[in-house]
Amino acid sequence: MFTGIIQAIGSVERIDGKRFGFRWPDFHRPYEVGESIAVDGCCLTVVAMTEDVFYVDVVDETIDRTIISTYSVGDKVNLEAAMAVGDSFGGHFVLGHIDTTGRVVTVGDRFKVEFDSNYSKFVVEKGSIAISGTSLTIASCQDGYVEIALIPHTKEVTTLGIRNIGDLVNLEFDTISKQVVKVAEAQFGQR
Repeated sequence: MFTGIIQAIGSVERIDGKRFGFRWPDFHRPYEVGESIAVDGCCLTVVAMTEDVFYVDVVDETIDRTIISTYSVGDKVNLEAAMAVGDSFGGHFVLGHIDTTGRVVTVGDRFKVEFDSNYSKFVVEKGSIAISGTSLTIASCQDGYVEIALIPHTKEVTTLGIRNIGDLVNLEFDTISKQVVKVAEAQFGQR
C-alpha cells in the first residue's frame, strides 16, 4: 500500500520488451527483489537491480490500463516505495492499482484531467484521487473530468509540474469511494 506522497522524481533508464528499468536518484537503501515500488502510481515488483536502477516486468493488464506503453528512455516518473509499518500516513489509501488513464486538459495552478465518464461515479468534490501516484484533493468535478488546485510544492516535487496539455496520466480513484459505490449498486441497483 502507498500514501500518494511522492518520494522522488525518477527516470526511465531502459526498456527491453516488457522489462523496464527505472533510476531512483539517491534511494536511501538497497533495492530488494520482490518489493513494491509505485511508478507513476502503478504498483510494480522489483525483479532485478543494479546499484542505482531497479527493474520490473509488466503484464498486458498493466500495459492496457496505464501509461507505461508511452514511456521513452529519459522520461521522468513519480516514485514511491511501499508503506512500512509505522510510516507517517500523509496522503490517502493508494493501492497502486490503476483504474484508467486520463488526458491533461489544463496545467498550472488549476490542473484539469478528463477521463472516461463511466468513472465519474467515483469522484466527489473534496474527495481524493491519485494522479500519476500523487495523492490529491478534488477541487471540482463534473462528468468525465476532475480539477485539482495544485500548490507550488506539489508542482515542484512531482511530475505534475512538467505535464503538458494532452499528456496522459495514470488515475486511481479513491478505494473507499469504489467500495461504497459497489455496495450501493448491489443494494439499490445501478443508477
